[in-house]
Amino acid sequence: MKYSGYAYINTIGCQMNVYDSEKLASILRSYGFEKTEDMDKADIVVCNTCSIRHKAEEKAFSFLGRFAKIKTTRPHLILVMAGCVAQQEGKKAFARVPYLDIVLGTQAFSRFGQHIDAIKSGKQKVVDIKDSPMIYEALPDISCFDENKISKFVTIMQGCENFCTYCVVPYVRGRERSRSPQNIVEEITLLVEAGVKEITLLGQNVNSYGQKEGGISFPRLLARINDISGIQRIRFATSHPKDLSLELISAIRDLDKVCNHLHLPVQSGSNKILKKMNRGYTREKYLNRILDLKKECPDIALSTDIIVGFPSETREDFNDTMALLREIEFDSIFAFAYSDRSSAPAAKFSNQIDENEKKERLNILLELQEYYTQKKNKELVGRSVDVLVEGKSNKTREGFEKNRSNMEQMQGRSESNKIVHFPSPHVNIGDIIKIKIKNAYPHSLWGHPLGDFEYK
Repeated sequence: MKYSGYAYINTIGCQMNVYDSEKLASILRSYGFEKTEDMDKADIVVCNTCSIRHKAEEKAFSFLGRFAKIKTTRPHLILVMAGCVAQQEGKKAFARVPYLDIVLGTQAFSRFGQHIDAIKSGKQKVVDIKDSPMIYEALPDISCFDENKISKFVTIMQGCENFCTYCVVPYVRGRERSRSPQNIVEEITLLVEAGVKEITLLGQNVNSYGQKEGGISFPRLLARINDISGIQRIRFATSHPKDLSLELISAIRDLDKVCNHLHLPVQSGSNKILKKMNRGYTREKYLNRILDLKKECPDIALSTDIIVGFPSETREDFNDTMALLREIEFDSIFAFAYSDRSSAPAAKFSNQIDENEKKERLNILLELQEYYTQKKNKELVGRSVDVLVEGKSNKTREGFEKNRSNMEQMQGRSESNKIVHFPSPHVNIGDIIKIKIKNAYPHSLWGHPLGDFEYK
């Protein structure tokens, strides 16, 4: 049925949730609800939730909590909890948010429209957390995109088969399922026609794409996407170290549109902790794969995820992680203090680490990484890098915000995923231009376009 009104979507969590929210916006628009940024104007509000950490889960309930009074004055408002917390909580979500209308799990998007119909017809509450063997494959509605969006996410698979002991993904996203390569290529082609220059392929473990279905491998999928006319950059996340093949390393080396950057979560540098995490590789195997990667792609930028304070992690285990950072010298890391997730096996592990100790270890780790991030950035000073222009810069760092020329300051991203600020009188969002790096800062670079003007 077609309705008339506005929809507000609040997205919490990962890149995949950003992608999913666009799918939800497309569904809502097909039912007559136009997307709005004004929550007070909305006839339907969707909170697309994340349960990977406790803080994200509480953020979702906090957002939904503000509607307790609003629903009494606007009873027509439809309130929806979608995503991972919805999948995890099911009907229990109503205990904390009794005025909620729809609980929409991660595999229920194809049925969202009929649930809206049910609420509109007088049904009090709807819960849909049923498993689905298929991924929701509908093509995106370009009209739901933000303006000047030159970089987009594309989910190529959902779910996970790895069952890391700290992770809830297999329980809230289901078992691994890969999309068909034809649909992926069709979606990216549509995005390119809408002006998108860069795509990031998403999956809990993109390295195992197609394996369960007996389809094409992830490197072969990359080759197909690389052939799409108009796409200029290809990124992907996340790669599981145990499935990083020599074929994929060769693809990163040989495919000209695949960016020279890899995010490869290690989680810990201790073999004891890696085993307890059920990661499926050792410290030595991880290091050997990094050596293989650097041999074929000497200038590749590397980033990783690390969890500190995992149950039973000793100071010696933590020091193994610190030593791994020193040996590899990552360009950047995402580091977190371990927190229990009730449905993950590690929540029941003994020898939990004191919270203050976790924080101390995390700070020590981040301080070391700050040194390597700055070191990597400083190595780029004097070099020229290709930058995809993303828009105006919001930086006001003394020394380059006015850059002695009063030109508008822009920002973009290098192939190695580094933010670059630069002044320029005539660039467009989506351009790829050469920037000579003049200064390096802790989390960004500054330079000027070659041939644009001479910086004194």
